[in-house]
Amino acid sequence: MHPGEEPVTVNTVATPVLDLEVDVAGPPGAPPVLLLHGWPDSPRGWLPVAAALHAAGWRTIIPSLRGCGGTRFRSPDTPRDGRGVALAQDAVDLLDALGLESVPVVGHDWGARAAYTLGSLYPERIVSLTALALPYQPRGAFAIPPFRQARAPQSQWLMCLDAGAAAVAADPAGFARLQWETWSPPGWYDDAEFAATAASFGNPDWVPVTLNAYRSRFLPGEARDLRYEVLTARLAASTQVSVPALMLQGAEDYCDEPAASEGQAGFFTAGYRREVIEGAGHFPHREAPAQVAAAVLAHLGTPGGGAGPPGTSPA
Repeated sequence: MHPGEEPVTVNTVATPVLDLEVDVAGPPGAPPVLLLHGWPDSPRGWLPVAAALHAAGWRTIIPSLRGCGGTRFRSPDTPRDGRGVALAQDAVDLLDALGLESVPVVGHDWGARAAYTLGSLYPERIVSLTALALPYQPRGAFAIPPFRQARAPQSQWLMCLDAGAAAVAADPAGFARLQWETWSPPGWYDDAEFAATAASFGNPDWVPVTLNAYRSRFLPGEARDLRYEVLTARLAASTQVSVPALMLQGAEDYCDEPAASEGQAGFFTAGYRREVIEGAGHFPHREAPAQVAAAVLAHLGTPGGGAGPPGTSPA
């Protein structure tokens, strides 16, 4: 446990699809914030930011996403669908299971995609959203990016080859570490922290969910869970997010280049602000936790008092 960190209660929460491992911490009875981790990461990536939220009077709920940590699919027959609509529905199912009507959501990477999707499809379930590292994708559409951007997440293209997918399956932790080494400036993590996080990648569904998430973007015939098809159709018709939004962009992000998140304010109808964090890469909550926590707290406002002023930004 890090100094000053609140004790964490690890729960298993049953939803229609998953037995979700959920870390809960912070002042008892305090208003909750849902924190959604990214890929390749785990709930422990949020620990420094969560400690600041606890000190400010918030309680944090941090699930291990499908395929990660102690989260398990309830049926072996469920397709290991890694799309953003599945992650967003998992979040809604978690809120239902916990009896929570509406909460602020903070998401990084895959968690950011889920947060945007919630803001598009389930705005009544989230008070506000904060997205780290990923730009908003209107209609949830994936297109081949410009060549300069396409070369950044090279792992995406590797996974689209059957031989590449087999290599990922043979060494999940080694593959994940490659992203940590190349998506941010060097020196931001140590071996012990990666090892502690990589325990989450030992989940038997980490590889199939990971491969599905990336291969399904461009390859036909990848597994799809049909229960999400209605959401997929709704998302394909949506180009707006209708909750107050904050986007935190690492200035040295070598995976999703900063230019990709510029000029997006017009997609957000309830206010939008983009903040660039100098010196940080793709994992700003780990690389600059104090700055991220301050920005998130300003966006959240007073605990129990609703979101802070959303503001707007042309960035």
